[in-house]
Amino acid sequence: MATPPKLIQGLGLLDATMIVTGGMIGSGIFIVSADIARQVNSPALLMAAWVATAILTIIAALSYGELAAAMPQAGGQYVYLREAFGPMPAFLFGWTFFVVIQTGTIAAVAVAFAKFAGVFFPEIQGRGLQLVGIGVIILLSWVNTKGVRTGAIVQNVFTIAKVAALIGLVVLGLALGRNETAVQANFGNFWANADWTWAVISVTGVAMVGSLFSSDSWNNITFLAGEMKNAKRDLPLALVLGVGAVSILYLLANFVYLSVLPLAAIQTASQDRVGTAVVQSFLGASAEKWMAAAIMISTFGCVNGLILAGSRVYYAMAKDGLFFKVCGKLDEKTQTPVVSIVVQCLWACGLTLTGRYGDLLDYVIFAVLLFYILTIWGIFVLRRKRPEMERPYKALGYPVLPFLYIVFAGMIEILLLLYKPNYTWPGLIIVLLGIPVYFVWKKNEVSA
Repeated sequence: MATPPKLIQGLGLLDATMIVTGGMIGSGIFIVSADIARQVNSPALLMAAWVATAILTIIAALSYGELAAAMPQAGGQYVYLREAFGPMPAFLFGWTFFVVIQTGTIAAVAVAFAKFAGVFFPEIQGRGLQLVGIGVIILLSWVNTKGVRTGAIVQNVFTIAKVAALIGLVVLGLALGRNETAVQANFGNFWANADWTWAVISVTGVAMVGSLFSSDSWNNITFLAGEMKNAKRDLPLALVLGVGAVSILYLLANFVYLSVLPLAAIQTASQDRVGTAVVQSFLGASAEKWMAAAIMISTFGCVNGLILAGSRVYYAMAKDGLFFKVCGKLDEKTQTPVVSIVVQCLWACGLTLTGRYGDLLDYVIFAVLLFYILTIWGIFVLRRKRPEMERPYKALGYPVLPFLYIVFAGMIEILLLLYKPNYTWPGLIIVLLGIPVYFVWKKNEVSA
C-alpha cells in the first residue's frame, strides 16, 4: 500500500517569525489611528490605546507559547481548545474562524489592497474594488496550493518588504517630517481630555477595536505547527519575536504621527490615510503613490499569510470529523490541504462581495477576543487537568499575566457589546449558531 501523504515539516524559526509579523502588519497601522483619534480626542489616549493593545497582545503571545510548545499540531488554537474544553468549544472556534474570523479578515485586507490599487488605477472603484480583492484571494490561494515552502517564501519576501517600509516611515518621519508646531500642540498638551473617569475609559476601550484589529493574526503560526521543523522550541520564540517587534514598530509609528501632524490633522486625514499624510509632509504630491505601493505590498503579504495558515484549521477539524471530510486530505504531490484552501477561498470571496470593511472588522475583533480569552483560560484548565503534559515552555508570569489578560480583554468585550451592539451582537450570534451546526455535524458523523 502507498504511504499516505503527510504534512511537510519545512518551516524554520525565520519562516515562523515572518508569518507572525506578516500576519499582523496589513493596512491598519497606516489608517486606523485617524478613527481612534476622533473617538478619544486626546494625544495621550491615542497612544494609550496602542500601548494597551501592545501589552495585551504580548501577554497573549507569551501565554500561547505554553500551549504551542506542548501541542505542536496542525490546527493550533483549535487543538488547544479541544484538549482543554472538549470538541464543542473547539468546533465553535473553528466554525466562527471559518465563517467570519479568518475569511472575514482575508476579505477585509483584500478590499484594502484594492482600495490602494485605486491610487494607480482610478477606474478601480465600486464593484471593481471587490473584483480586485477577489482576484488577489484567488491568486494567493493558488500559490499556496503549490506547497508550504512556496507559501512561506512569498511570505518572507513580502514581510521583509513591508517591515522595511514601516521602518522607513518611522525613520524618515522623524528625520524629515518632524513639525515643531505639531510637537508643541500634541506633546505640550499631551493629557488633554484624558482622565480616569469611566466615560473616558469606556471610549478608549471601544476605540481599541482598530488597534486590536491591526495587531491581530499573530496566532496564525500556531495553525502551522505541524509543518515546523522544531515547533517546541521555535513556536514560542517566533511568537515573542514577531509580536514584540511589530508592537514596537506600531508605537513608534504613532509617535511619528504625533510628531508630524497636529491631532486635528490626524483626525481629519483624507480617507483616514494618516501614513500618507505624514509622508506627504516631506515628499509632497508623490507621497500618495509611495504609500499606496507600500500598503499594497503590506496587504498582499498579509493575505498570503492568512490563506497559508487558515486552511490548516479546517484540515484539523476535518480530521476530527467536524468539517467537510475532503478537507482533511492532503494533495499527494504538494502534501498540502488543497481542498481546504479552495473552500476557504470560495467563502472569503463571497464575503469580499459585501465590501463592508468596517463591519467585518468589528465582527472579527469581538469573536477573536472571545476565543483568545477562552484559549488562555485553557492554560489554567490544562495545568489542573493534565499536569503530566510535557511543557517545554511555561507561560511567563503565570498565573498573574494570563489572568490579567482575561480580565481586561473581558472588559473590552463588554464595552463592545454595550457601545457597538449593531456589530458585536451579530458576531456573538454567529458563534452561538455554531451550536446546532455542531450537533447536526456530529449526528451525520455517527450516521456515516
